[in-house]
Amino acid sequence: MQRTVYTEDHEAFRASVAEFVKRTIEPNAERFAEERAIDRETWLAAGELGYLGLGVPEEFGGSDAGDYRFNAVLGEELAKASAALSSSFGIHYDVCAPYLVELTTDEQKQRWLPKFCTGEIVTAIGMTEPSGGSDLAALKTTAVRDGDDWIVNGSKTFITNGFNADLVIVAARTSPEKKAKGITLFAVENGMDGFTRGRKLDKVGQPESDTAELFFDNVRVPDANRIGEVDRGFIAMMERLPQERIGAAVSNLAHAAAILDETLAYAKERKAFGQQIGSFQYNKFLFAELVTKIEVTQAFVDQGVAAHAAGTLSAVDAAKAKWWSAQVQNEVLDACVQLHGGYGYMREYRVARAWMDARVTKIWAGSNEIMKELIGRDLGL
Repeated sequence: MQRTVYTEDHEAFRASVAEFVKRTIEPNAERFAEERAIDRETWLAAGELGYLGLGVPEEFGGSDAGDYRFNAVLGEELAKASAALSSSFGIHYDVCAPYLVELTTDEQKQRWLPKFCTGEIVTAIGMTEPSGGSDLAALKTTAVRDGDDWIVNGSKTFITNGFNADLVIVAARTSPEKKAKGITLFAVENGMDGFTRGRKLDKVGQPESDTAELFFDNVRVPDANRIGEVDRGFIAMMERLPQERIGAAVSNLAHAAAILDETLAYAKERKAFGQQIGSFQYNKFLFAELVTKIEVTQAFVDQGVAAHAAGTLSAVDAAKAKWWSAQVQNEVLDACVQLHGGYGYMREYRVARAWMDARVTKIWAGSNEIMKELIGRDLGL
């Protein structure tokens, strides 16, 4: 079915990103996986092309696309190459950018955004904690006022870009008695005394993205690094989670669709019992189901992208897109592994790596169970 959400300008941008992936990402993919990180040269290359500042005003070094659909195109093309690429870059240009653009002072914008756009500053967001998971309101990291500074103590875990980030947006409890209404956001910068990182976490999939634990031991953060109003951090996060979730949905679907295309090509070439494996009725019907699931889901996600670009995407619809796309992604990739037979279990095959990469999408950005809870509440249950 013809997609209608994107214009010629978006497709021209897609061609540019595809060329970037071909020339800069693909030749280094194995090295990124071995080193468990995307090197800074690649970040700088993305910055030079204007990809990192899509949502940043030109006066602060951004490309100021003014249209969320460009973010979505970038996410799709990165996800086709690797789920980890879309994740790492997406945390920066799609998740962290709104906080730094919408909640900061002009002085903070001048201080951070130009290098954010060039890739000289790589960002991460510190929400998840060892004991909290999806329960953001229960976070234990604290920030206590001390004159013109705040003293931050606590830890975060599963932080994408966490090992190499130059700036981490950290959610900390500033008014414990207010519970969810007592959380504030801070920019913790590399080199601040007491800010340390644990090892790069050894994940099941997505080795290219550096994921780490972060520790804060009496970190003195100046009030000039506070992002937004005191005790308004939880509201700020809730307001911006729909963008993270529709972005996740975009990437989930593009990732699965790319591997499904490769699997279809494989099924046309691979023979068993004297015929193409794709021509067996069961496999033919299976492909029909998988392609239809992808296309039907794509229609809903595209509507979500269009709604977000227009400023009308609801938190509930973003939750629907996030959980359903993750479910379809994993169902499709599980079937693709099966269709590859024993080869599908070999890491040297993209389908095996994609299968491992995708499992986390049902957990992060709010687990699928939390998404269903949000949807259920909206139904009055």
